Formats: sequence, structure tokens, C-alpha cells
Amino acid sequence: MSSDIATAVPRPPARSASAPVMTGAEAVVRSLDLLGVSDVFGLPGGAIMPVYDPLMDDEAVRHILVRHEQGAGHAAEGYASASGKVGVAIATSGPGATNLVTAIADAYMDSVPLLCITGQVFSSLMGTDAFQEADIVGITMPITKHSFLVKRAEDIPGAIAAAYEIASTGRPGPVLVDITKDAQQAEAPFIWPPQIDLPGYRPVTKAHGKQIQAAAQLIAEAEKPVLYVGGGIIRSRASEQLLALAEATGAPVVTTLMARGAFPDSHEQNLGMPGMHGTVPAVLALQESDLIVALGARFDDRVTGKASQFAPHAKVIHVDIDPAEISKIRAADVPIVGDLREVLVDLEAAFRANTDTGRADITQWWAYLKGLRSEFPLGYAPTSDGLLAPQHVIQRIGELTGPEAIYAAGVGQHQMWAAQFIKYERPNAWLNSGGAGTMGYAVPAAMGAKVAEPERVVWAIDGDGCFQMTNQELATCVLNNIPIKVAIINNSSLGMVRQWQTLFFNGRHSNTDLNTGHGTARVPDFVKLAEAYGCLALRVEKEDEIDDAIRTALETNDRPVVIDFVVSADAMVWPMVPQGVGNSEIQYAREHAPSFDQED
Repeated sequence: MSSDIATAVPRPPARSASAPVMTGAEAVVRSLDLLGVSDVFGLPGGAIMPVYDPLMDDEAVRHILVRHEQGAGHAAEGYASASGKVGVAIATSGPGATNLVTAIADAYMDSVPLLCITGQVFSSLMGTDAFQEADIVGITMPITKHSFLVKRAEDIPGAIAAAYEIASTGRPGPVLVDITKDAQQAEAPFIWPPQIDLPGYRPVTKAHGKQIQAAAQLIAEAEKPVLYVGGGIIRSRASEQLLALAEATGAPVVTTLMARGAFPDSHEQNLGMPGMHGTVPAVLALQESDLIVALGARFDDRVTGKASQFAPHAKVIHVDIDPAEISKIRAADVPIVGDLREVLVDLEAAFRANTDTGRADITQWWAYLKGLRSEFPLGYAPTSDGLLAPQHVIQRIGELTGPEAIYAAGVGQHQMWAAQFIKYERPNAWLNSGGAGTMGYAVPAAMGAKVAEPERVVWAIDGDGCFQMTNQELATCVLNNIPIKVAIINNSSLGMVRQWQTLFFNGRHSNTDLNTGHGTARVPDFVKLAEAYGCLALRVEKEDEIDDAIRTALETNDRPVVIDFVVSADAMVWPMVPQGVGNSEIQYAREHAPSFDQED
């Protein structure tokens, strides 16, 4: 839903004599109760203080007091991404609200259902540059599905209910409800359920039958098809339907960074992750294909490389619930707007019907792809400086913990290694900031995920740069009994930037050394820092210590655990497609790849 729709809230129905009268602040809390919200993350301040008074007495909603509003936003994201529910974050006006902006932008890019409630100055003071005033509706307009500005107490239930509806339906995303302080303090009848009228907001879930038939025919005719799976599969909870379609077609499957776990890594048809740091089989399968079936994917530049050179011989079937994504970057031969849970069922049935009279032979295609998989397995080189190989550390975390855990990553090299070297067998096991690339995401997102799924092991796999942006939320974890595990992949640098400097700036490492990992002058000392927060803290510098440290973390559930893994700064993420070139130029792979010739 476009954010430029008017920010007026739905009007309440006619007043009922039996409706209880309550303050706007009480209406906020009561609305959350009735929507089934059980957990919120927030930080109080002057303009939202009225809401915090009834929140204190509410037994249905657990409020978790964060140490920074950005942490509240990312925690709400982690909560939503792990559970599929709407995450809720609360902040005050001005800087409290603007501290949420990064998390809101992050949720918008990655289609995370988020309800953000902010306080606003008195309506009579708006526009006067009052203390802690900020036009948060205007600021977030480009990065929300919709924003509401509420100035009347009677409008609050309708705004909260409508925001929840918008956030959780269609293509999920963040919605902001900004409430003036006088609206929170005023009294009005509380009427539930409110009448929600959202002109123009009608998400299409059922696809057009003719488009389904056209897509099924293209799949049946394709000799080199690929199922290009994006995060929309996870958001629509369509993993089972994807598995059924994949097995019916026999086509190879590639899962983007946002879709890791949507299709089991152990499945024979899974070629891995495509894109800038994807596997060679996944990257070249897309590049050499004659049909791409894009499912909840948006042809992001990190997947396509130079778009004009991407999959030059492929026709495209593009399925997405958001019509704005279809043909935005790559023109679709068959566009399908609809919910993937429904579309995939219809598409599988239509494909089976089409193949009653035969289908193209894809055995030669699979022979080529299996050759790539055999020749270019994912791997890494030993380090040359005696320090730990970060890939090995992350791989062992995944192997010792298992697929039922949740893994939240920060942004950078460790994010790519976590996507590459941990095996994902189920949706919602992998959380990361894919579109925005937000450093500092991992710790608060892991915290939110653990609140949503308390019985699962939750790892935050973080870099030493990312960790220093939001590690204050360890205090939140300790005080609220949220025992996450944190693995700091400490290469004492901003690793991904350093890698690019090594490759493209003649090794000139300008301002990427963080001085966190080597020798005695660690600034900060992560072990001492974690212990100061009340965590169990360990440091690992030798390979034979890795497994024992991970096992200790897995056995400790009375507090968070932080492990400082001191790894080599020279380790790089491979394979790699440099920015601005086509995927055929994948480095350290393409020159060795066997060619695919349909005539052979």
C-alpha cells in the first residue's frame, strides 16, 4: 500500500450507550489486547507516557524495556520473522521515534509485518518546533506501507486495528501509528471491533486462471528451467506448496538470501543461494536458464548483477502478491499477482495437467548442473596467519546446534558465511537484514526471536563491527531472562569493506581496522564487556577450543552467552560476482565452468 494515501484514520461507528469510556491511552492497550498481541518492545518518554501507565497494569501484554529504540524495532522484526506474527514496537516522540526509523526501513525492505506506535506532542503544538517534536509520519512515509496520525481519542481503536490489518495482509510490512498526547489523555467510548474502511487497499490473493495455465505450459516446455525462490515464500508460509511444485516439475531450486530455509538445503534439487556470493551452480543455473520461475523474489541487484546481462536467454514467470514488483526490473512473460500459498497449488495442478501429454526433457540440464555442483563445491581455504577460519567456526555452530534453531546474523562477511555454511531445513530459521543491510540487527533480532520462540535455541551470529552498534540489548536479555547465544566473528575489522578494499582499492585498508581482536590491547574487550552485562563470556583463539565453547553455550540457559571468536582478517567471502558486472563473470569459478550446449 502506498504511503502517500491520506493519513486520516477510519472513523468509528456510531456511539453505543454500552461502550465503556476510557482514555485514548487505555484504548491503545485495550486494542493490543483484543488483537492478540502478547509481547511488545519499547522505551517510554514524555509524549508516550500516558500509554505506559495502563500498560503497567495489563496482564495480557508483556512489555520488554529495551535500551535503545532501534533495538525495539529490530527485536520486533526478529519476533515477527521467527513467528510470522506482527511485531510491535513503541517509542516516544522526536528522537524516540526517529531512532525507530532504521528498523522501520529495514522491515519495509524485507517485508516484515511491524506495528510501530509513537507518541506525538500535543496537537496544538504541532508545527511549532515544540520540544521533542518530529514529523515522524512525514519522515517514514517512503518506508511504511501506511502511516496514521491520530489526534482524537475515539479514532485510536480504528487506527490500531487498521494498522494491524495492513501490516499483516498482502505484502507484509511496517505501519506507523503516531498519536498526539492530547488524544492519549482525552476520554472517549471504546467501540470494538471498529469499522475498518481502507479505500484502495484490496490485496489480490487469487491468481487469474489464464495466467496459471500460461505459466504451466511454459514450465512444461522449458528445457532449462529454474525455480528462483525469494523471501515471499516464507512470508506467505508457502514452503510446503513450494516443495510440492518443485518435486512435480523436477526443476532446480535456488533460494535467495531472504529465502534460506524456504526449501530444504538437504533436498537434491536445491542448488543453494544465488547472487553476489552465491554458489556457482545457483548463479550459473539462473544465468544459463531458458525459463526463470520467480516466486516471491524481486530480481534484486545482488542476485542479478548487471541487470541487462542477467539470464539473457530466459523467459520469466513472475509470481508476487505485490503487483509493483512484477516487471519492475525484469519484464515478465507471464505475470501472476497472488498469494503464493494459493498460486502454487493452482500452478502445480495446472502443470500436472499440461504434462499428461508430455514435457521437455531436462536430464541434460541436470547433467550440466550436477557437473557444476561436483566441480565447484562450496568451501574455503585455510588461513595463513594462524588465526581461526571464520567459515569453520560458523559451520560448527550450525552442525552442533542443528536445524531447529534460529540463526540471526548481522551484516557483512559473517552474514554471507552464515548463509553459506549453515544448513537450513525449515522456514523462519534464518533471520537477517537482506534489503537494507543494517549493521546492528543481530543481537536485538535474536532477542525478539527468543521471545517469540522461547523453546528454540537462538544464535546471534555477529561481527565485531555490528556487535558494537546494539550490544546494549544484552542488558535487556539478562534482565528479562532471554538467554540468547551470541557468536562474535571477530576479525578486528569491518570485514566486508576491507575485502572490497583488498580487491578493488589496491589493498588500501582505509578506516576498517577496529582493534578489537588481536593482542592484549582489545578495545573493547568483549569478554569483559559481556561479563559486565551479566552474561557468560568466553574467548576462543584455537581451533581445538571451538566445539567445547559452542557446547558450553548450548548447555547454558540461565543467561545469555557471548563467545568472542578471534578469526583471521584475511578470510574472504567466495564465490563473488563483482558489483556492476554480469553473473557470467563470477570470480574463481566461471573460467573453469563446463559449457552447456543444447546440441551436445
